[in-house]
This record gives sequence, structure tokens and C-alpha cells, in this order.
Amino acid sequence: MSLGPVMLDIASTQLSPEDKARLLHPLTGGVILFTRNYDSVEQLTSLTAEIHALRTPPLLIAVDHEGGRVQRFRKDFTPLPAMRKLGRIWDKSPRRARHLAQQAGYVLAAELSVCGIDLSFTPVLDVDFGQSSVISDRAFHRIPQAIAELAHSLMLGLKSAGMVAVGKHFPGHGHSQADTHFEIAVDGRTFADIELDDLIPFRQMIGFGLAGIMAAHVIYPEMDRHPAGFSNFWLKNILRNNLRFDGCIFSDDLSMQGTKGYGSITERAEAALQAGCDMVLVCNDFQATDQLLETLQWEISAASVARLARMRGRRHVPSMIVLHDDANFMLAAREINEIGIDGQQLLF
Repeated sequence: MSLGPVMLDIASTQLSPEDKARLLHPLTGGVILFTRNYDSVEQLTSLTAEIHALRTPPLLIAVDHEGGRVQRFRKDFTPLPAMRKLGRIWDKSPRRARHLAQQAGYVLAAELSVCGIDLSFTPVLDVDFGQSSVISDRAFHRIPQAIAELAHSLMLGLKSAGMVAVGKHFPGHGHSQADTHFEIAVDGRTFADIELDDLIPFRQMIGFGLAGIMAAHVIYPEMDRHPAGFSNFWLKNILRNNLRFDGCIFSDDLSMQGTKGYGSITERAEAALQAGCDMVLVCNDFQATDQLLETLQWEISAASVARLARMRGRRHVPSMIVLHDDANFMLAAREINEIGIDGQQLLF
């Protein structure tokens, strides 16, 4: 059975019979984990091993683990800084900031990898216009070139620990004030404005070999009346054809309020897949997940299967204990800790 186009979530720290039934469904291709799915390193490692053992090829296991407010696993994990902190260091010393970004990427990926996580939806490539509360300090900087440099360094760190990068939220969420978790977001700028700012980090990261991109639920009415994740214009014309991106395109969570005006969960998934997404996410709504698995009719393409296969992580270290005793890791973690950590955790 090949991987399907749906990434879904599970209820708790162990797999229930209902979880297993969903994960064994042929439309399922991945699992995204949240804080509620974590109790300890040992429990998480056991959980991911059980998920991976369910199917061949194994399901992808993902998490939103960026640093700052968005770090799903905290106990026994290294606290990671909000990316804005790296941007502020870049203002004074770009070279130092790039080094720390690479160290952050390495620490992030190394700890997740030893627990069996394939990928994290990071880095955030949105431009910090100072308008979006949901993006805010998750963004590296206001200057697109700074974002591209720091994101590239973070990607190199991820790669050194066996993990690919997924840039988000294409084509840019930083200018919209609305939080798509709770409301519809609209960005009224022209394509020229977006191209000269927001697309720069995406364009450069694609050139650096970015493996995955998550689309925004933001509507850009000057180009298309649909959110970017449902838009042929953005995903096919711009991302695939103009920017020459041949990696994996993920939708953002289709259960978000920002998508509720676009039909049933199945209609939303069909819209995202037809627009060019390789995999769609449905989170925090098991009723919607079950409806989608029962009603979606979609034959995943060979190209999408190949793209998803490239998202699989590669574990380099056998355990968290061994990793935390490694000299290179200890140096990286110490340097990251010296940046300083603050901010309240986002629970979505």
C-alpha cells in the first residue's frame, strides 16, 4: 500500500483502536503530533515506532516544532529560541546569526529524529511586517534576504541530522493581520508587491534545495479569490512553473476556521489536491477526519508518492541519551541556550 494524500492526528499518547483504523486507511499517508501526544522521550519513541510499524512503506510522522512559542515537545528537549531572536543577532552579526541558525536546526532535528519523527514543518519563511500576531516572532526578520540566509542555515542544520526542511506559509502570511486558525485572512497587495518581498525567501530557498512547502490559507484577491492552498494560480502557475519547485506541497490544516467557507472537509481537500497539494492536513477534528476518509475519492499520483518519499527522516543516533552525551550536540545546545528563551507556547 503506497502512502495516501492525507495527514491526520491522533488522540493521545498511545494509539487507540480508532487511531489505528484511521492510520491503516489507504488515504492516510502521515501523522502530525501535538503536545497532547507527548509524555516522555521513551513514550514518544515507542509511539512513533508503533506508527511506523503499521504499514509499508511507513507513514510519515511530522510535528510543528519551530522554537519559541511553537515547540510541541519541551520536557527533556532543548528549549529552542523564537526565530526573531536569530534575526536580531543578524542585525549585529550576520555570520554569527547564520552559525546559530545552523546549530538550532541541528539540535531541533537531532532530538526529533532520535524519537522517530520524520519532519518538522519549519522554517517559517514569512516576512515580519509587524502586523501578524500569529506569525510575529516566529518569523526571522523584516528583510527578505535575512530570512533567506537564516532559513538556509537552519536547513543545513536540519540536513546534518537527517531531516529535510518545509518552508511556510507560501506565498507569505506576514502581511495579513487575521489568524487563519480562527478567521478568514485577506492580503490585498498586488502580485508585484508580494514578489518583491514575500517571494524572495521562497525563491532562494527553492534554489538551495528546499524539500517541502506549506501553503497559506490567506486569500490574495488581486490574484485569486481562493486561499493560496486552494489556488491553481499560486501552486501551479507560481510555485511549480515560475519558481520551479518540484518538492512536496502540503496544505495547512483544513480544519482551520480560515477555510470553513469553502465547503465540506472533503470539498476542501479536493480543492487543495486539485490545486496542486501533494498532501492535505486535517487536525483536531476527528469527525471531519472520518468524513474525509469515508468520502474522498483521490488517486495519488506517482509524482506525489515520490515527493512524499523524499520527506522521510534518517536517524543518525540511536537514543536521546547518546545524543545528549555527544560533544558536538552539547556545544550546539549550549550555544542555543545562550541566546535566551522567552514567549508563551501556542497550543494550536
